[in-house]
Amino acid sequence: MFQSRTHTCGELRLANAGQQVTIVGWMENVREVGQNFAFVVLRDFYGTTQVVIENEAMMSVIKPLNKESTISVTGIVRERTSKNPKLPTGDIEVVPSEIKVLGRCRHNELPFEINRSREADESARLKYRYLDLRNPAVRDNIVLRCNVVSALRAAMTEHGFLEITTPILTASSPEGARDYLVPSRKHPGKFYALPQAPQQFKQLLMTSGFDRYFQIAPCFRDEDARGDRSPGEFYQLDMEMAFASQEDVFAVLEDVLPPIFAKYGKYNIASDAPFQRIPYREAMDTYGSDKPDLRIDLTVQDVTALCSTTEFGPFQGNTVKAIVVSDCKLARKAVDKLMAEVEVQSGEKAYWCKVDESGNLTGGVSKFLADRKDALTEQLGLKSGDFIGFTAGKLLTAQKTAGVLRNKLGAACEGHMDAERYEFCWIVDFPMYEIGEESGELEFCHNPFSMPSGGLETLLKAERGEIDPLDILADQYDLVCNGVELSSGAVRNHDPEIMVKAFELVRLGEEDVKAKFPAMYNAFTYGAPPHAGIAPGVDRMVMLLAGEDSIREIIPFPMNKNAQDVMMGSPSVVEPKQLEEVHIAITAAEEEDA
Repeated sequence: MFQSRTHTCGELRLANAGQQVTIVGWMENVREVGQNFAFVVLRDFYGTTQVVIENEAMMSVIKPLNKESTISVTGIVRERTSKNPKLPTGDIEVVPSEIKVLGRCRHNELPFEINRSREADESARLKYRYLDLRNPAVRDNIVLRCNVVSALRAAMTEHGFLEITTPILTASSPEGARDYLVPSRKHPGKFYALPQAPQQFKQLLMTSGFDRYFQIAPCFRDEDARGDRSPGEFYQLDMEMAFASQEDVFAVLEDVLPPIFAKYGKYNIASDAPFQRIPYREAMDTYGSDKPDLRIDLTVQDVTALCSTTEFGPFQGNTVKAIVVSDCKLARKAVDKLMAEVEVQSGEKAYWCKVDESGNLTGGVSKFLADRKDALTEQLGLKSGDFIGFTAGKLLTAQKTAGVLRNKLGAACEGHMDAERYEFCWIVDFPMYEIGEESGELEFCHNPFSMPSGGLETLLKAERGEIDPLDILADQYDLVCNGVELSSGAVRNHDPEIMVKAFELVRLGEEDVKAKFPAMYNAFTYGAPPHAGIAPGVDRMVMLLAGEDSIREIIPFPMNKNAQDVMMGSPSVVEPKQLEEVHIAITAAEEEDA
């Protein structure tokens, strides 16, 4: 039965005084102040309205109800004698002539207070997510998500992109993460896979003659959770452009994103186009990260020549990086806490010293650097009051630890981080190949579908030994905002000959390419256009816009950190008959976690 209402609980104002209205919602609170006198706060999606009970008949309806029961209230609007300027409806109240119970809450105690649900344990919030979402602060994040997605769709359509949906059931392909597999009932022993991304389909659309494609695409990856990554599924603004270059992709996103960030973000300042472009190796050298937070003005400097020959063991024979923080007022206890946080996050220790009023080094590792104080002062431009943080290890280790240290120092030291803004940048010129940590052999660094800079000629030079494959760059780029990687993208390798040669360098031949990517390889042999694309993560964008630290705060029904939906009980055991239908037998069941 449809419950009619004349107004929402966020709509009534003084102009409505004297009118008879009907409002509906959840009974948020009841405050009894007399035998037949009480104040009821009624809440719906749009806000709250105070209802005043003044007689025995209305009290008899309200008194037996538990909070969070849903009711319909019909009555007269009047001006409040004690107004609440903090509420849009704070000038009025409703005196009911009729109250109907629409949905009774049958629990005397709630798992948590609705308006303070964000203070509750996360497991309780996720188990009772339908209650958590009643909290206006939680609800507003989901509304924000809806508005951002709508704005993205409108902007992409205005730029001539067509929204095209791609399959959810597809073939497994090696794209870097674990697949979610779906057994086939009609084809025993074979499996579908949920797409890690619509990568191949969107490239096939380009070969099919579509010029500009996008979708708000669901992606599925069996990977562990972290603050900015949800396990299981996530959504991205997937896009691809035919006959396009890196510059074309940049131009679209630099036009689409800043207005949306400025309009919907917690901060109303966003980078103007063009975004700063930073080569990968420069980003690692200068910021210690390929996703630098440009709101922080600190940079990383190399002091290996001065420090690797000291008597301090961690520095000896290693790359040593330094970060200078001017006018740093951190107390010793705060420094120790910050250094401990760096070690927890990076897995490596960081070190420090300060410059005193006399220009001498003091504290931390200062005694190991005393004999080269003057050289350090000259290279780093040290002055009284400066704090110097150090990291050491192999090049990449020293860089990455310095990146963590830089972020911690920027946030902790006053005056070095302009936090209330959105700073975008492009990281460009990524290496095409790297040496795998486990294999010890040449592997693709990121996306195997990226076009190597210089095309076929560059690959042939590497094959002939004229250049080191590790020096080959890819026409690949990352979009970064406030230290968060929003997306990776690339100019695609659309030429079968170049594709085969790129795979040959990682010990895979033409037959391997045909076997792993049959549709795409065959499509490219029919004349494929140059094309490029990118796919910014919608969840991460909304997380930044909402100013949240956890991505779960902006997902309507998120999984927990262990990839479980505790509200629905997923993953769950299924009936033996269901397994038989898809030709699966469980031979050994792992014991459930205690």
